[in-house]
Order: sequence, then structure tokens, then C-alpha cells
Amino acid sequence: MFGGFNTYTACAFGPTLPDVLSRYSPRTLPEHFTVPPEWVPFPSKLFFRLFEAKKLFDALEHNASGISDWFRMKSTVEGSQVCLFRSCREIEGDWLDLVPELYHKPAIPVGLLPPSVQDTEDKEDSSWSIVCEWLDKRERATVVYVALGSEINPTQEEFTELALGLELSGLPFFWALRTPNGSAAGNSVKLPDEFEDRNKGRGLVWRTWAPQRQILAHKAVGGFWTHCGWSSLIEGIHRGIPLIMFPFLYDQGLNARLWDRKVGIEVPRNDEDGSFTKKEVAESLNLVMVDEEGKAYRDGAKEYSAVIADKDLHDRYMDKCVEYFEKNVHKV
Repeated sequence: MFGGFNTYTACAFGPTLPDVLSRYSPRTLPEHFTVPPEWVPFPSKLFFRLFEAKKLFDALEHNASGISDWFRMKSTVEGSQVCLFRSCREIEGDWLDLVPELYHKPAIPVGLLPPSVQDTEDKEDSSWSIVCEWLDKRERATVVYVALGSEINPTQEEFTELALGLELSGLPFFWALRTPNGSAAGNSVKLPDEFEDRNKGRGLVWRTWAPQRQILAHKAVGGFWTHCGWSSLIEGIHRGIPLIMFPFLYDQGLNARLWDRKVGIEVPRNDEDGSFTKKEVAESLNLVMVDEEGKAYRDGAKEYSAVIADKDLHDRYMDKCVEYFEKNVHKV
């Protein structure tokens, strides 16, 4: 099995084998996921908030396919002989040691698979040329790049508070705005009236595909408002960009907890329903990108960037993975 996620996510969801599960109390309510699991033997803050746990339970329900996402995960793990993870010991060594105890099979890190350090600009990409021209007019490290991915479906209230908070911050922004079905936002949720007119010149709402890697590499970008998907976090930290973290689904909250107060902050939200205010949005943005207190996070992003950008380090992980299969191919 190859998991494009990390090992602490695998540990948070827990063991799948009956003989391992029988040692621990069953988790049957969302509240059971808001504390560290019994099987984690070391101190950890990587657990879900209540509003996240409630959404997580949706994955336990059968969907249109007739089976649940959890059943797919469980079956894949149980049917495999070795588990590969997009991970490295420099980030989560303790968790890599815990997975074999829970799964009763080897856990092999393949490294973080960071983006290539070579220039990724596509000279034929008209989208990038327009975006680059806009960014070139901004001062270094002043623009917040806002991207919530294509799977996030915020409520109208959440969407409005985010937009108004972004406006209230006074910061230049580039908002890659997409809905889950890939169409321009506005078909499901709407920006506040005259939002784009009021912010013309300071912010740009981009409704088609955005070249994220190129944007994060641009000198004008000084902060990344992210939904905390594992790939997006790796891409942002790889470029040394501090994070304003706003998780929505599945492992995103765990990812935010791992990096909170290291390379940025998680936006304050109500534990019960995940609600937040425009003031909290504006304050979070300015703290990470402007305030003196946020310098620790800006420095932290640069520090961890060195780990993620270390091509030799991650190549060695892949080499060791290949070596494992070469030695054990007759067993797999």
C-alpha cells in the first residue's frame, strides 16, 4: 500500500486488525476522537477537534458506491504486506515506529517527494504569464496566497467571513477560488456584494486553475492561507512560506496541529461547529505575515524549508525503499 499521507494520520485512525483493536476501548462517538488515542504511547496534540470529528464520521457511512471510505482504507491496509508513506523521520520519527505495532507490517517512508527545485515555469502557460505579471507589481513577501483546494465546500457564512476577513486584514491577496466540481466559485457560494470592486488593485480573485507551485515560488508571496492538505503543506513549506492554516476535512486538522506554532498558526475556530469571525481571519493573517510576534513562524518556515528542500535526503529515502523491495521481492 502507498499512502500519499503521513504516518501520524494512519496512527490517528488506528489499528485495523481485530487482535490489536481488542486491546483498546472502542471509539463510537465523535467525542472519542477529540483526545489522543489510547495506542499512542508518547505525548501528542495530534487529535481532532469536535467539529472535525463530526465530519469524520461521514467517512464511516456508506456512500453512493455502497461502501464507506473507512472500509476502503481498512481493506487496503489489511490486504497489503508493506505500507509506504509520504514521510520522513526528520518530521515524524516516533510515528513511523508506531505504525508497525498497529498494522503488524513494515512501514517504509519514501521521503516527502518535494517539488523539483528546478524552475517550474511553463513558458507556454498563459495562466502563469498573467498571474506572474500581477505578482511582479507587488513588493516582496507582502501577498497572501489563498487556496482551499477543490474538495472544500464551505457554507455561505464561512465563505463570507473569510472574504471579509481577508479584506479587513488590509493585505494584498491572490485568491485561487474553486468549487468542488471545478467550476468558478459563485455557483454554490457568493462573494460579498462589491467585494472585488472594493479590493480592486489590492487583491485578485482567480477563478480558473492556478499554477500553485509557481505562485508559492514568487518573491511577492509572503503567506499561504491553506486547507492543510498534505501536498499543499509540503509545497508551501518547501518554499519557506509561513502558513495560515484553515483545515476542513479528514487529515487536514491533524496536519494543522503538527505545524501549528512552528511555521504558522491555525485560525481560531469554535470547537463545536467550526465557526469563526472576520476579525479572527484578519488577526491571523497579520500575525503570521506582519506582526513582530509572527517572526518566529516566518523563521520556522525557512528552517523547515531546508529539510523539505534537501533533495539528497529524500532521494536516500527512495533509494532505501527500492532496496527494501529488491531484498524482499520474493516475499511480496
